[in-house]
Amino acid sequence: MVDSLAPLGFTALRDDLSRLEAALKSSVEVSDPFLTDVATHLIAAGGKRLRPVLVLCAGYCLHGPDQPVDEPVIIGGIAVELVHLGSLYHDDVIDEALTRRGVETVNTRWSNTVAILAGDFLLAKASELAASLGVEVAGLLAATIGELCKGQVLELRHTFDIDRDEDAYFGAIVGKTASLISAACRIGAIVAGLDRTAVESLSTYGHHLGIVFQLVDDVLDLTADTATLGKPAGHDIAEGVYTLPVIRALRATGAGAAGAEELRSLLGGPIEPDALTRAREIVVASGCIEETMSLAIDHLDRAEAALTACPALDRRVVEGLERYSRSLLQRDR
Repeated sequence: MVDSLAPLGFTALRDDLSRLEAALKSSVEVSDPFLTDVATHLIAAGGKRLRPVLVLCAGYCLHGPDQPVDEPVIIGGIAVELVHLGSLYHDDVIDEALTRRGVETVNTRWSNTVAILAGDFLLAKASELAASLGVEVAGLLAATIGELCKGQVLELRHTFDIDRDEDAYFGAIVGKTASLISAACRIGAIVAGLDRTAVESLSTYGHHLGIVFQLVDDVLDLTADTATLGKPAGHDIAEGVYTLPVIRALRATGAGAAGAEELRSLLGGPIEPDALTRAREIVVASGCIEETMSLAIDHLDRAEAALTACPALDRRVVEGLERYSRSLLQRDR
């Protein structure tokens, strides 16, 4: 298994992440064993922990990556991850998903009702933790939850829409993905006591990194297999969510026009497995995967530029974040 933290190389990170992992689990443990079991279901399944890692890294930007972060930074990381987990519980109900991170989804193992209520519980716990960090963090997290909802609604409005355009696509991914990754960087910077210039630089970095992360995820859904993804491959097309490579393949002209016409005939409604396989083949052959990855690199350049433009940030942390960001492009495709 690839060590996702290796590109960072920060002395304190693994111990701090262990602290955060233990506190994350305990933050949702309650007297009711059933609710505890449900609330910790995806925590126990693991995950990239991208968002809390970014909170920790923002915390290192003041004094460097050799010293453990203070407890408020740990709490900020937990709050951000709980929002992410709560949104996954809700997403899986919307998508009628069967697996997540290689395990049954909460809605599959228990029910949609349990998944919705447990997701609400995780969001409530996140809000409670954010409130303990001050008004600014509490307001930021609340606003971010609102952005997640707006992004998801925008995506749902265009389900099975073969005329979905790039503006609608980017509006959705900025809301449902980039907003929380940007908030993770911003919260880490705020609670660590960085100056406002550094806070804004890290927020901009997180915004563009969030776009990169979603672009790569959308490529993986078209090119990777189910074992790699931990969820069914081609899930977005099956659910009628037409991502950037699909949007561009649907509009291909010249040599790609025939493929675009065939793709339009396959999409626009529920799709059978054989047709799904063919749709993925058309998109891959169209060259739109490469176009999407090129755009991801452009946003990665913007993310790194936001870091290097701020001299207040610890240089070792900046260099580590640049390596980490680049590693996101190397996930199996």
